[in-house]
Amino acid sequence: MKTQTITLEKGKTTGYCIDLGKAPLLIILAKKGYVMCGYLNMNAANKLGDIAGKVTGVKTFDNMLNADVVEVSENAKLAGLKEGMNAKDFLNALL
Repeated sequence: MKTQTITLEKGKTTGYCIDLGKAPLLIILAKKGYVMCGYLNMNAANKLGDIAGKVTGVKTFDNMLNADVVEVSENAKLAGLKEGMNAKDFLNALL
């Protein structure tokens, strides 16, 4: 597993990458929640009460940060986060 510190406007996040062959499993963790790639399951995030957003079609952290969030958890909705937000903006809201 690779880790990377990612500096955003409102603070630092940590990216985690696991190379699975055809595509990597990616997650960027902020203080209050995270953005995940399509490998991960939003139903699990909802069951755990996480604040999460999902992006798809990404292979790098830069891809993730520039992608739009396609799905958000119930607690993300309660926090005012929405589908269609840029992932970088989503993460900044979680710092």
